[in-house]
Amino acid sequence: MTYSTRLPRYGDKQNSVFYEDYLQKLLEERDSSGLTEMIGGIEAMLISVEPGNSVEYIAELALMSPYEYLVTLDSEKHLTHVLRIDMQSPDILLREPKEMSYSDIFRSLNDLYPVGARRPHSRYLGEILHCQDRHQVVAMQQQREFRFFQVGQLADLDFPLNVSISKPSPYTQNVIGYMERPLDSIRVYQHGNCIILPQAQAANDRGKEMQERIGIKDFLCPVDHLATRVYSQNREVAILEYLALSSYYYWGSYDIKDQNSSTNVTKSAHDLAESQSPAKVFTASNHPYCVNHLDRLPSPTETFVRNYGPRLHHIAVEVKDGQLDGREYIDVVVDAIAGQGKGFLLETIGSRSEGLKQIFSSASDFSSLIIEYVQR
Repeated sequence: MTYSTRLPRYGDKQNSVFYEDYLQKLLEERDSSGLTEMIGGIEAMLISVEPGNSVEYIAELALMSPYEYLVTLDSEKHLTHVLRIDMQSPDILLREPKEMSYSDIFRSLNDLYPVGARRPHSRYLGEILHCQDRHQVVAMQQQREFRFFQVGQLADLDFPLNVSISKPSPYTQNVIGYMERPLDSIRVYQHGNCIILPQAQAANDRGKEMQERIGIKDFLCPVDHLATRVYSQNREVAILEYLALSSYYYWGSYDIKDQNSSTNVTKSAHDLAESQSPAKVFTASNHPYCVNHLDRLPSPTETFVRNYGPRLHHIAVEVKDGQLDGREYIDVVVDAIAGQGKGFLLETIGSRSEGLKQIFSSASDFSSLIIEYVQR
């Protein structure tokens, strides 16, 4: 049996007594119930974009990441493009509604926030997790009062029918899906007609040709982590909820004093590398917005959540560790991509002596997501 409470803990963030008490209870019960063993790593990441934007986003990801276009699942209401690195890393399922007028619960979540509403279909939806005995996992989670879409609702939402999907979290507004398959088999999504879309393939080829031409293909590795921003008051419960629904454990939290926020990290309890199942990170302000006028502290995380809603902020892509002609690979990658017109928010921070260098791109025009590059 996996003992999630015995794994190493890091960080300097002080949590509440409530959190520490229920963290221990939650992980012990999850382990003893068998759920930790039944739930595996991340199989796929769900992303939605505006009608007409998926092809250009495929080109952008083909340039900026190791992902490649595989197939398109053509269903009644969506085109769902499957992007893959290999079977050792999660897929991306990129959903594009066929009609701008299409509306569902995810569009309604975007409509609640002033900036999110400008791109009503564009958001990160959540992760699909591998599991053993999907129906048993869902039944056990329902006994714990977690709610899931019924099969008819999944069909109406136009999701693959071999995946069970939770209702959106009240804390992160993301969903969790469960998918069952033998680990030595290919991922297959039971959804629509499987086609090769010429425009998508051409966009992928264009991005990969550019990636090869500017010399960065061999430096880009799979996803390192996924970072979600939540309201300050929801930090601890968002983490507990994710741990209850997954087989991750609490790695630890660090205060980021100059940003008046904290970074809170969870990782797979099955000792899977981040390239196989990325770390899930939660960022929250240390104070709610309603006291900012008193303390006058920076509050970029709380401001982001108020503008976009709780949601994924960025996908971190690992850059291979090494140097080329005396320059770190991450600097080579960033300069090459910037030369193609992609903006970055700040200069690269960190150093080899510190053990980490990182930089954030500007938000995608097609998905609103940011790519972070990290070199360790």
